Amino acid sequence: MDRAALYDNFRSLGRGNLGIPFLLLVILAMVTLPMPPFLLDVLFTFNIALSIVVLLVSVYSMRPLDFAVFPTILLIATLMRLALNVASTRVVLLYGHEGGDAAGKVIEAFGEVVIGGNYVVGLVVFLILVIINFVVVTKGAGRISEVSARFTLDAMPGKQMAIDADLNAGLISQDEAKARRTEVTQEADFYGSMDGASKFVRGDAVAGILILVINILGGLGIGMLQHDLSFELAARYYSLLTIGDGLVAQIPSLLLSTAAAIMVTRVNASQDMGKQVIGQLFGSPKALAVAGGILFVMGVIPGMPHVAFLSLAAVAGVGAYFIYQRNLALESQQATVEDEQPDQPEPDQDIKELDWDDVMPVDMIGLEVGYRLIPMVDKLQGGQLLSRIKGVRKKLSQDLGFLVPSVHIRDNLDLMPGAYRITLMGVAVGESEVYPDRELAINPGQVFGTLKGIEVKDPAFGLDAIWVEQSQKEQAQTLGYTVVDAGTVIATHLNQILQAHSHELMGHDEVQKLLDMLAKTSPKLVEELVPGKLSVSTLLKVLQNLLMEQVSVRDFRTITEALADAIARTQDPVALTAAVRISLARMIVQNIIGNDAELPVVTLDPQLEQMLLGSVQQGDGASEGLVIEPGMAERLQSSLADVAQQQEIAGRPTILLVAAPIRPLLAKFVRYGEHQISVLSYQEIPENKRVTIIATVGGQNQV
Repeated sequence: MDRAALYDNFRSLGRGNLGIPFLLLVILAMVTLPMPPFLLDVLFTFNIALSIVVLLVSVYSMRPLDFAVFPTILLIATLMRLALNVASTRVVLLYGHEGGDAAGKVIEAFGEVVIGGNYVVGLVVFLILVIINFVVVTKGAGRISEVSARFTLDAMPGKQMAIDADLNAGLISQDEAKARRTEVTQEADFYGSMDGASKFVRGDAVAGILILVINILGGLGIGMLQHDLSFELAARYYSLLTIGDGLVAQIPSLLLSTAAAIMVTRVNASQDMGKQVIGQLFGSPKALAVAGGILFVMGVIPGMPHVAFLSLAAVAGVGAYFIYQRNLALESQQATVEDEQPDQPEPDQDIKELDWDDVMPVDMIGLEVGYRLIPMVDKLQGGQLLSRIKGVRKKLSQDLGFLVPSVHIRDNLDLMPGAYRITLMGVAVGESEVYPDRELAINPGQVFGTLKGIEVKDPAFGLDAIWVEQSQKEQAQTLGYTVVDAGTVIATHLNQILQAHSHELMGHDEVQKLLDMLAKTSPKLVEELVPGKLSVSTLLKVLQNLLMEQVSVRDFRTITEALADAIARTQDPVALTAAVRISLARMIVQNIIGNDAELPVVTLDPQLEQMLLGSVQQGDGASEGLVIEPGMAERLQSSLADVAQQQEIAGRPTILLVAAPIRPLLAKFVRYGEHQISVLSYQEIPENKRVTIIATVGGQNQV
């Protein structure tokens, strides 16, 4: 290996790419291979230093997320400490009969200096440290981690919706919203990891007790049976070494447990722990003043240590006085600044000029939900509404022939808890209320019984429906009801509204995208037509006219070819739309009646049709208004409604066949009625269809 490669390897090691794997290999080596006492001293010292560094970083971190890698460090440090216990146990049992520094200087120092060479005192101190670590610090930190993780996960949907609300209100930008969402996710991950990491610390404390007992018993057996030591000498040698080893491990363990407790008890604030403690504990002089008074009273009681109590009472009183004076000075300074500069913002505030980013565009398609419906749009809570809305968009895009815009979902506290509202261009076009814990049983027209529940109208089709309990679902289906859940109700309602307003969703960008896609297969057609002969605006108007009458624009090539042929005769969008409809006649008729060879139609009375043709001709074109006497218009609409109702009962579509000049205006005339009526011209009938006249409206008997 050359020097450059070697340098790259060491640089990767320094960056941490190989540091963690190397440390794990060292831990494995400590467990399996014998370690010399000198190396044990180095590793024990490193373990203590690592614990001190982790504790100090926990204290000085501004927020828990600033030390998000803490659970991983806690795990690695615990594994290293346990590996050191195994390595030191091997050395103690092999060379413990020699006494002294047989297991290294560090273990000897903790056994001789810290506990004074008395293994009984050492055993008591070790047990006290274990109790403090296991019963107090670790247990409390573990409970806090568990509760924090649960509450953080429960609060995630509300935080996400709050971020969306701030974004939609223009209070934050897209980048800020993305950063906040990432922070919310990281916070949940952190507390979840801390909940698991606290279990390692508890297990480490238990392992320390077991290792101590096993080492003492094993050392006594080895010293007395293999090395012929007396019981007292074997107990002294092995107990001191074992307790020293336990203390060396328990002190870093206690430091890491304290660091874990500090991390999970911290409150998110942009201050380190020292500033938080000083600012909140000593922010008010009252606490110190009262504490000083109590200490003074206790200090003057006969028999109490007067010096300790009275000196601390004096310190508390002086501290309270200085804090009181400091607060007065800060209040006076703040009042002076406000008087001198009443209209000036604080110097640390960033004054930003308004720009176009502060003008939030309206959502093309919006869905507002009450707070009870939030779980339906939250994937973390098992909500399926988002995937259903995506399916609605995909199906509509395939049927209509262009990409339906995204649906922006947000919560709205002004709505009823179970209500939702559908908006187009910021204007409400549909609104209803659902019950997430119930099923909607829809009456399709013929059922064989009644159900108990909340009687409503189906928001999508206006049919009679009942919100029933989920346990009644099978009974409702048996009686002939169509049963759907709340998510399906909202998705179906959204589908109907988007289909009815599809022409409003088509814009210049969508037209340009259709042209770009067509240019890949028919470049000459696009180059010749747009923008030389036909403007994008006129093409948009033609496509909107088609969509308004539920005609798909999937066959965009046929549409553009028909326009290329008709543009030389007229520039009127209505006339161009009529020419396109003739080219799309087979698709239009097939969408109405399917593959049936017979085409049942309703025609106008010849006299009425001639009168309407004359009215259009006097208005100079089909683009002018249709003049019909109000009484006649009302009777004509009533007659069409009667025929349409009969066709619906028979399960057949209603088709009104008229002359081409009056077709657009009659289509507009019947568009907003209660019944679905398709209006065709004579030129739009395919040659393979056999026309059957089922009714004639507009005669003397009808009008």
